[in-house]
Amino acid sequence: MKVLITGATGLIGTHLSNLLLSHGIHINYFTTDKDKIKSLPSFEGYYWNPEQCIIDKSAFIGVDAIIHLAGATIAKRWSSSYKQEILQSRVLSGNLLYKTLKENPHQVKQIISASGIAVYPSSMDENYDENFTDYADDFLGNVVEKWENSVRLFNKIGIETCYLRTGLVLAKESVPLQKLLKPISMGAGAAFGSGNQWQSWIHIDDAVKIYYFALANKLSGIYNVVAPQPVTNTMLVHSIASQLGKRIILPNIPQFMVTPFVGEMATLLYDSQKVDASKIISEGYKFRFNEVDEALKDLLSK
Repeated sequence: MKVLITGATGLIGTHLSNLLLSHGIHINYFTTDKDKIKSLPSFEGYYWNPEQCIIDKSAFIGVDAIIHLAGATIAKRWSSSYKQEILQSRVLSGNLLYKTLKENPHQVKQIISASGIAVYPSSMDENYDENFTDYADDFLGNVVEKWENSVRLFNKIGIETCYLRTGLVLAKESVPLQKLLKPISMGAGAAFGSGNQWQSWIHIDDAVKIYYFALANKLSGIYNVVAPQPVTNTMLVHSIASQLGKRIILPNIPQFMVTPFVGEMATLLYDSQKVDASKIISEGYKFRFNEVDEALKDLLSK
């Protein structure tokens, strides 16, 4: 089997590439950095530039499925220009893939696209599953809506589409976890806002295994990629502290104190999405990490 990956050098892309290679799957990948192009027996790089509509069509030769992960990180201050980059990096890349496949012969049967749980409006009470059909009325909700719409086009040319709405990915090298770890390790950690906002998380191992599961089982439609047991912000902060042998003694940090430093991106800390994992479980996926304590123990004890 041959898979084409966009965003292969990102957090999920790097871990997923290693998993697919371990299963004997050949990977072609796109990169906008010519210095990152490799030509190995089962891992071949190709250049593209979605902003300039440049793409190496030979990357599609023999490809059975596309895993579309490309997109600028949201863990960086959202200036007006960077917000545009966040959106365009997702939409323009999807549009270029679609245009290329529409206009050229290929054997691609499935596209699996990353997406985000920011699609769901912030709520302390709702338990969101994939049947929720609206989009959050904010910047990230708008990004996810246009992101998913760009992938939905592939249905028009007979390619099955699968959207994986991913929550907070816990990995040693993930920026959000590192930003929480630093103050807690120094004894200066605290919960944010009321601390009651829901954070739907997932261990990196389960995240990439769900991508592989969707590929192996030819899934289509929308799936939430979150652990079965979401936690509140207070629970997450205290769990991290416990794994580090620290205590949380400072009062919660109100949003007005954080916004001047990170701007609109503060919503990542203060919004609440309690997201349901039942659908992927019903397909037969078995989580390795169901509880945040065991996930953090695995990550922080290594």
